[in-house]
Amino acid sequence: MRVPFNRVEARSAANSARAALALLSASVGAEGLAAAAARPALLALVDQHAAAVRESLDGDRRALSAAALAGYAEGVRAGALEHGWQPPVAPVDWSAPDWLLTRLLAVCALTRSLGAPATAPLPPV
Repeated sequence: MRVPFNRVEARSAANSARAALALLSASVGAEGLAAAAARPALLALVDQHAAAVRESLDGDRRALSAAALAGYAEGVRAGALEHGWQPPVAPVDWSAPDWLLTRLLAVCALTRSLGAPATAPLPPV
């Protein structure tokens, strides 16, 4: 049975981006961010990568969005796959993660910050 085009609910870009980020967080983020919380050196590395991601997405001048982060993560992943990178099949050794996994973990960290409320401005003195 065919459904008329105007009767099909289109999946929005925002929903698609959130779904991609949820999948990334489930595959890399949960375990990696827990490891970073326990390893100060890894946390510092993730923070450096997060700053680089924010800079490349012009995050200092405009708010980051789920769509921007999902697009960035997919671009990095696609580029790595073109160059022969394979996603890990075993648990990741977070004591020495590769550049790509650290970068994707940074995207997960930034994704978590999307839901955080903005810092209130300081009251006037």
